[in-house]
Amino acid sequence: MSNSLSVEGSLQALGIAIKNRCYKKKPLIHHSDRGLQYCSNDYQELLDQNGIKTSMTEKYDPYENAVAERINGILKQEFNIAKYEVNLKINKQINNESIKIYNQERPHLSNHMLTPNQIHKQCKIEMKTYKSKKLNNGVIVQL
Repeated sequence: MSNSLSVEGSLQALGIAIKNRCYKKKPLIHHSDRGLQYCSNDYQELLDQNGIKTSMTEKYDPYENAVAERINGILKQEFNIAKYEVNLKINKQINNESIKIYNQERPHLSNHMLTPNQIHKQCKIEMKTYKSKKLNNGVIVQL
């Protein structure tokens, strides 16, 4: 979390995420909108250096990757993170606590009622995936 949308803040956050990544050998896809900070050469280079594939929306449409965008809706709706207009330090604390609960305490139906941390630490149960369905007009949607 940063007080601006600068590339530097995004690079710092990505660096922290890479450093804290537990399963470095497993493939990783980084989904984002087409914000300038995510499209920057420096940001894309850091992703590439760490073998992280990129996925971006076509026209800034969050519905293009509903699974990846789901956490944003949960944080905004269940945890009300956007409700509080306080200083950056307190906003960071609210976000960190919300994400900790989301990852460590909140079971997810798509994870067989395990938390994200539990599903990532085990090797037996696979995370549910959603089948693609082709509609009459040729559009493919995730179910």
